[in-house]
Amino acid sequence: MRPYSTATMLVRGGTLVTPEGVFEADVLTQGERIKAIGHGLPTSHDTQVVDAKGCYVMPGAIDAHTHIDLDTGVYQTSDDWFVGTRAAACGGVTTVIDFATQFPGQTLREAVESRLTETKGAVIDYALHVMITDLPAEREDEIADLVGLGTPSAKLYTTYRPNYYADDATILRLMKACADYGVLPLVHCENDDLITSQIEALKTAGQTEWRYHGRSRPALAEQEAVQRVLFLAEAAGSPVHICHCSTALSVSLVAEALEAGQRASCETCPQYLLLDNRVYDGPEPWRYILQPPLREPKENDRLWRLVEGGLVDLVATDHCDYTQAQKMAQNDFTETPGGLPGVETMLPLMFSHGVADDRLTLPQLVELLAANPARLWGLWPKKGVLQPGSDADIVVYDPAPETEIEAEAQHYEAGYTPYEGMAVQGEIRVTISHGEVVYQEGRFSGREGRGQFVSRESMV
Repeated sequence: MRPYSTATMLVRGGTLVTPEGVFEADVLTQGERIKAIGHGLPTSHDTQVVDAKGCYVMPGAIDAHTHIDLDTGVYQTSDDWFVGTRAAACGGVTTVIDFATQFPGQTLREAVESRLTETKGAVIDYALHVMITDLPAEREDEIADLVGLGTPSAKLYTTYRPNYYADDATILRLMKACADYGVLPLVHCENDDLITSQIEALKTAGQTEWRYHGRSRPALAEQEAVQRVLFLAEAAGSPVHICHCSTALSVSLVAEALEAGQRASCETCPQYLLLDNRVYDGPEPWRYILQPPLREPKENDRLWRLVEGGLVDLVATDHCDYTQAQKMAQNDFTETPGGLPGVETMLPLMFSHGVADDRLTLPQLVELLAANPARLWGLWPKKGVLQPGSDADIVVYDPAPETEIEAEAQHYEAGYTPYEGMAVQGEIRVTISHGEVVYQEGRFSGREGRGQFVSRESMV
């Protein structure tokens, strides 16, 4: 546990951004919480002052889908929790929601407890979803443990045989149990049969080089699985969250279910808004091996319109810190680990291509990156909001600088970024976690191990 401090900090002269609006005010913190918001706030001689003049002051971003220190049983990222959360802090992210994987032979409780032994180096706060991979019918009551553990969300997969995949009967059974025990399922949706068939056809044709990756997991595989999962969730009486939607139809299916009275939500990622499958024909297709893959260029604008219209609940990164060496080991998409680094670039990219490009308002940005993930995943109002009593997790964003994303400036292990050379408007000036500056004007100052596990409330 962090030693409690009564020190005060004043974030002065900035423009505050909340889901409700934008206004001029200062923020006073005491210890780990926000104490007051307004003008002329009382301070003492030892109050630390953060100059936010000309900047936007927002709640720290929440990346609600990361894979730090990931072990899939096949591939292992090279980062650890210090490295992963340091990168997050440098990108204005003050909370990540990662995953505890249930490995063979583990109970769900053991999966969470084992994961918590790996997170001790975290710089910022973190929460956990739980990947259910092996839970036969006689053990369904273990799902109830997830609420008591503060991890009331269960990740399910319709693909990735044999380690993660669950068939329809298993998904329906587990969703019913989740509904009974107050646990929210989140699902990676891709039709495994369609993908397997397509990959086998590409293998037969000798087309397994990186440039063929996009063809191996067609959009139809995602869209069919989204529709099927929504149908199963309704039959089970369970709410459901659809992960990393890469097509507009996937989001529209969720929106239609919601309009019909179903409890459903979804997310997309910066890569699906800003990158497209033309990169697979470029000189470095290895940079873009991920699941689901990048789509046709027209999907970018279609997805953006749905984000603008409020039909996407949140933006997350699906961050995976595989190194360039791991990615380039074999020019074969079937042997290349899938996933992109992104936790450090999420906020600058979404500000630049959302707010600065007039696709999003500032309040919408805060909703997508802070307020909505906090509400959906049981962190509100501790996280995701600037108000007295909430955690003093704050990001000061300077909208003036014009820069480009460069791999050498990032703080993770990958050694590359899929956004190399992409222009960004503005930069993170200061990141404050629990009332402590952990990043300021290009310098990381956080302490290894200061981050804490955040127990979440059931929202079902």
